[in-house]
Amino acid sequence: MLSYKVCNLKSVFNSVVLLLIIMTCSACTDKGDNNEAKSQVSEQSSLKVETASAQAELNFFINEGQIHNHFFRQEKVAAHTLLKSGTSPRMVVAFPAGNSGVSLWFKQLAKPIQWQEIQQISAIKEHNSDNEPLYGIETKVVSSAEQLQVKQAVLGNIRVIRDYLHSGMVSNEFKNKLTLNEQRVTWYRDRLDGKGGYKLDVEVIQGQVSGGGGQPIVFTAEKGLPLIFKIRALSGDKPLTPIKKEQLLNVNDEKNDIAKNILAFLSYQEKLLAGSWRFATYFGRDTLMSVRLLMPVLQPAVIEAGLGSVIERLNNRGEVAHEEDIAEFAILRHMRESGTTSTRPIYDYKMIDDDYLLAPIVAEYLLNQDKITAQAFLNKKTSGGKSYQERLLANFDYVISMASPYAKSPKIENLIQLEQGHMVGEWRDSGEGLGFGRIPYNVNAVFVPAALKAIAKLHNSGLFDNNNNVISDPLDKANIMAMVWQQKAPVHFKVTIVNENAEKSITKHAKNLGVPAKIALASLGEGALTFNALSLDKQGKPIAVMNSDDGFALLFTEPSEHELLNSIKVTLRPYPAGLLTPVGMLVANPAYADNDLQQYFSNQHYHGEVIWSWQQALFAAGLERQLLRSDLSQYARDQLRQAQAKLWPIIKATKDMSNAELWSWSFANGRYQLESFGQRSGDKTESNAAQLWSTVYLAISSPRSYPAK
Repeated sequence: MLSYKVCNLKSVFNSVVLLLIIMTCSACTDKGDNNEAKSQVSEQSSLKVETASAQAELNFFINEGQIHNHFFRQEKVAAHTLLKSGTSPRMVVAFPAGNSGVSLWFKQLAKPIQWQEIQQISAIKEHNSDNEPLYGIETKVVSSAEQLQVKQAVLGNIRVIRDYLHSGMVSNEFKNKLTLNEQRVTWYRDRLDGKGGYKLDVEVIQGQVSGGGGQPIVFTAEKGLPLIFKIRALSGDKPLTPIKKEQLLNVNDEKNDIAKNILAFLSYQEKLLAGSWRFATYFGRDTLMSVRLLMPVLQPAVIEAGLGSVIERLNNRGEVAHEEDIAEFAILRHMRESGTTSTRPIYDYKMIDDDYLLAPIVAEYLLNQDKITAQAFLNKKTSGGKSYQERLLANFDYVISMASPYAKSPKIENLIQLEQGHMVGEWRDSGEGLGFGRIPYNVNAVFVPAALKAIAKLHNSGLFDNNNNVISDPLDKANIMAMVWQQKAPVHFKVTIVNENAEKSITKHAKNLGVPAKIALASLGEGALTFNALSLDKQGKPIAVMNSDDGFALLFTEPSEHELLNSIKVTLRPYPAGLLTPVGMLVANPAYADNDLQQYFSNQHYHGEVIWSWQQALFAAGLERQLLRSDLSQYARDQLRQAQAKLWPIIKATKDMSNAELWSWSFANGRYQLESFGQRSGDKTESNAAQLWSTVYLAISSPRSYPAK
């Protein structure tokens, strides 16, 4: 298994010798039905929670494969320091303030090097030439490299640093001032509007530095000794207001301390951050799904902070904002588009799934509160002076207007499609994530009917009848519209494959990937295989990629008993017949798709045959929700319990990775082996070590017992 260790650090940094981390692996035997393909989760990383500083509210780190992540928060300073080892080393310090950061990228090396874990860190404050404050961290870092040549220093918004990760290019607007003074190198620049600024100061404590004057900066170790640096990283962007760790939850779960630390690092009164380091700002969908899954354990103030951040960013049509360009990235956009240096945030509304998530999640919260609490929430004001109630009604009207054409005439052309000119629109937001389809299954078969039902419930609750507010007539008809959508829309996405063809597809896919097929084939039975397509193409043809999005149906809708049983049976079959592997539930399986499409869903693609932590949690939460229904037969309830018995041992086997954004796998020596995503040469991007919706196991726990097999 992947071995994570939790301990207190009782000593401060006092070593000048690199502590080399020796990785070991321990195999865990799969005790389930799959004796052919036993799992092994490699010990690529260890996790430790540091509490050495009494003053710092948060001070912990996560090692994941070649990447060391250190998270720190104290008063106005919040920072995530990332050190990547291997042959392409880099250093990134990301700040939630302004979604900003500083980074140092080094030239490719002939042999891999290792960074030591950060063992001492502190908050610092400086002022620029205009006496404006910059907040950041100071720490020592140690490298085993004999020599490191700087390839690029990128300072500014995380969006710019993220773009450099993928393209290796940085715009001319972001020119640094470089100073080299004896053993100290400083990269600094003012923000594009002349305010604040960003600074990275590297002082060589052990070793030498050379270059400057047009020559590359090179750090060289003394013979037989590691390189040791003192790093000072700062940002002048406005700090956020933290929600303290003790204010987050209404339960005390000491077993998940690392998840609580991550949730705290990502939680602020202004907004909840999607993840760090790559998404350290507001994302609408991530906020909504995280609030929904964490709702049983979140304090009301945190729920309302999350929902309020979404309501605050609704546009005039009632659409939910997906992402925001803030601080310097907003300035850059305004400079290019209007010639101004305004810091006014720019919101992105191209996503379509989040528009239909707001109503069900608001309903889940408000309808479980007393009327006084619910009304107080609805009476809150946005920065524009409108009440939350007014802004929510705008969203409800938008949902109904978009859903009306299909409700009146349930044809494929009236389903909700991606916006024109965009290849993305829901959580699988890579270019190939929907198999190049235009009409997503989850939006049409789940979110639209769920939103309509929620609107009807809120309308009938009377919460929106105060202050002489007139409810528009279509709101009263939302439940009827929901019935049409729930009965008709899923039919368009059905993929049915006769048994013989399914067996051929499984056998071929298994051979191509070098994984076993015997148990997967045995799980098929004799009937035809039916599952929900990932999406429809522009002609309405189903994209035959099996996927994990049935988890949304389990959490947000009440499928018929037949649909429910087929969903859990298909999804939880052994891969490559279904999605279940010993190292996690895949989010996609292209075994039944055509050959041309399969290449875009490998285990190196962001939304391919990989495991997303929150999708496993979503499915687990959905199973538990379905068991609360009173209209299911005892047979169906037994099958739901059997599904839990298949899923939860795998969740537990991978719990040490559960707070990461996603992970991948390999197969060798008869075993599936977990691998960190983004650290192999062919991976299309990388995974965040801290992800908001991956903390949801704080609210989702395994059932006490499983039925006997």
